[in-house]
Amino acid sequence: MSELDGPYLFDVGVIALAHTDAPVRDAALEYVQAGILGEIDVVVPNPAVIGAHNVLTTYYGRSNAEASRLLQNFLDAKRIHWHDEITHTVVRNAFSQASDANVGGWDGYYAGVAIEEGVNTVLTIDDDFERFDAFETEVILSSDQFRELNQYLSR
Repeated sequence: MSELDGPYLFDVGVIALAHTDAPVRDAALEYVQAGILGEIDVVVPNPAVIGAHNVLTTYYGRSNAEASRLLQNFLDAKRIHWHDEITHTVVRNAFSQASDANVGGWDGYYAGVAIEEGVNTVLTIDDDFERFDAFETEVILSSDQFRELNQYLSR
């Protein structure tokens, strides 16, 4: 695991990858398990779990029922701080973050939540969050692991 400090924010990719059988899933699973156990301080925006469902069913081949069951179990984690507010102010801030960093609206939303919640590190599988100065970004997959994941997904 990282030497960076928490609290951590999990993006969609981390949540989804931890709930797969992909050969590189352990990179995400160790963080998710540590968050569930309360070993690290974690913030998860509720929409990230919905997004993970979409990723699991669309890209990883999980059935709707299986993805739903896995993520409902994840939602039972009591030691994770679930961020559940999506007000107009939050959405407006998300678009400001997205515009300023030239990233998509969802990444702007996660960045806004990270800033609002005082997150020190965003855990992700892509590097878009490195455009933000308000927190650290840890891309949990090495380039070799990312290549392996892409090969797995193209099977």
